[in-house]
Amino acid sequence: MRVEPVPGEPAATVRADGNRLLVLADYHAGLEAGLRYEGVELQSAAERRRERVLALLNRTGADRLVVLGDLGHAIGDPFDDEREELAALFDAVDVPVTLVKGNHDGDLESVFEAFGVDVTMTPGHGVRLGEVGFVHGHTWPSPDVLTAEVVCMGHEHPVVRLEDEVGGTRKERTWLRGSLVADPFTDHYGHDVAPTADLVVFPAFNDRSGGTWVNVDGQDFLAPFLPDGMTGTEAFLLDGTRLGQYRRV
Repeated sequence: MRVEPVPGEPAATVRADGNRLLVLADYHAGLEAGLRYEGVELQSAAERRRERVLALLNRTGADRLVVLGDLGHAIGDPFDDEREELAALFDAVDVPVTLVKGNHDGDLESVFEAFGVDVTMTPGHGVRLGEVGFVHGHTWPSPDVLTAEVVCMGHEHPVVRLEDEVGGTRKERTWLRGSLVADPFTDHYGHDVAPTADLVVFPAFNDRSGGTWVNVDGQDFLAPFLPDGMTGTEAFLLDGTRLGQYRRV
């Protein structure tokens, strides 16, 4: 498999273009500052997030870090706390970084320029590296991305609601894996599009960022092409537990 989830972690290693990539989604640096603006006080977990990334890079021996969008949290101009968190992250990471631009990353180019860091930022419709496509998921993937062997995306922050035999419930982050289907993409682009890719939807790296409850009635997906654009989709917990068809969990 080209995409191998790291056991117990919301990240995966990906083999693409002869490189070993560490891929994660929805880091949401500065999340606590955004919540504070809304009246919610939480102690910053910036250091813990950074240390988790460094530990994963060391554990996997990755050649590059790829973030599937929403590296930052503020949709507009980042808060000072967000800028400081990103500065500390890039000061510590010693491999090249690719950011697939997400809907929360609008003003990050100026931040990277101010820091003097070398981050490769791709358009929102994604990028293809060899046989692997990478998108955030807030907009339609390019046709080139759709013809990869597998497409990795974020944006959804998928979670499942699990209930025990006495009625207790808990929320768990989850992976989704299925296959892309043509009809929504053909309708969108106005010509035949024949996706050949499997789709892997990554859990959010930031465990405070909420998510789409994929097995709860009435919950809608965020991506414009989901759920109609995928089929045979199964859910997996971070520890690798296979839950089966996500709607039946």
